[in-house]
Amino acid sequence: MKETVKSFLLTLLVVCSLVQSYFLIYRLPGSDPVVKTENDYIKTENMGAEMRAEDLIYPLQISVHMGDNRHTVFYPDSMFYELIYSRLKGRMFEGFQRYAVDNIDWTDIRSRYTGVELQFGSGVPVSLLQKLMQISADPLFEEESINRVFIYSAENEERVRVFFFSSHGDVVYEATKADLTVQDVKQQVDFGKDWTPYTLKNGYYIPEKPVDMVETKLKVGVFSTEQIQGLFFDPSITRIIREKDGSEIYTDSRRSLQVKQDGNWINYTDPAAPSAGENSAASNALSSIDFVNQHGGWNGSYRLEQVDGSEDINSVVFRQYFGNGQFGAFPIMDFTAFRYGTISLAMRQGTITGYERSLIYEKTGELDKQVVQLMGGKELKDKLEQFSEADVINLYPAYLPSLSEDQLRLKPAWIVELSNGAVHELK
Repeated sequence: MKETVKSFLLTLLVVCSLVQSYFLIYRLPGSDPVVKTENDYIKTENMGAEMRAEDLIYPLQISVHMGDNRHTVFYPDSMFYELIYSRLKGRMFEGFQRYAVDNIDWTDIRSRYTGVELQFGSGVPVSLLQKLMQISADPLFEEESINRVFIYSAENEERVRVFFFSSHGDVVYEATKADLTVQDVKQQVDFGKDWTPYTLKNGYYIPEKPVDMVETKLKVGVFSTEQIQGLFFDPSITRIIREKDGSEIYTDSRRSLQVKQDGNWINYTDPAAPSAGENSAASNALSSIDFVNQHGGWNGSYRLEQVDGSEDINSVVFRQYFGNGQFGAFPIMDFTAFRYGTISLAMRQGTITGYERSLIYEKTGELDKQVVQLMGGKELKDKLEQFSEADVINLYPAYLPSLSEDQLRLKPAWIVELSNGAVHELK
């Protein structure tokens, strides 16, 4: 009897050992432990909504040419800007031919003929512009970056001429087949007849009358370092380094997140990020948009301001805009160490290695606002004389931010852009 019991127990132990060995080698489905990789992030509250490229790429302004040297300018979110832009986005442009830009007197054409001009600032890659407008694929200029689209109709001509200007400044592309009629252009130009008149000077526009804007004070809050830290790190393996200047650095030994200005601004770096391989202006812009969507979102309206892909190390900058719809939306320009109004990303061979943004966000509720007038006419022209006439390449309204306790003040101002890339408040 004892031998039978011993044999049974021995057999049972052998079976149990075999079963245990089986599960060690062949795990049951779903029994693998969750292992965090370097790119895993803790889910936390976002700082804003996700955006598409179409939401972030649009003209800096739309100029309307009414003939006889009469012009006006519409800014984003204003009614006539949206009407003109929405109509042009549905038109088809194809059959491109290339010319040297200096072969045509563009100032004379803008002054004599009726038309509209979409200005994209530093330029937008054609592949991104195709997301906004119906531009046919064309190997002639598909690698180009475009900073202006000029549409006009000349006297006694039955067709509309459409030109896409290279941001390099040396060539222009004409769409010889455009789904536009002379009547289409006339309707768009008519929007500007009763609007503020502007004078064209050296490629930029000066209003002949004061321009209305809204000075605003917003109730704001600041995202906590705990909230933003969770977008990049597992807090359980994160070290905190406190600097003498009061800033804090969060790191997991590879990546770092620096929090400055009493917690108002962050600088995230990942110098060891693996290269994605592709390095072009378009891919850099799209990668940056995806990164912001995944790591914080967009706390307001933004516009793609700068993008390049020509070097190993590049930058992508998105500029925040603010407006109320009546007068339009205008860029927020910070000339102090406040660092409010931009989201900036550093790229190395197509991979994000740096990310800077403010942690300040607008609270819902009543706004403290009042309509103010920016100078125009002779007063504005006199102020511009402090700069060399040949140096000024653009003039536009903007907001200057300043923070006081829990209020953010947005003060309207004229901004002057110079040929060397510098921008200044016009005082």
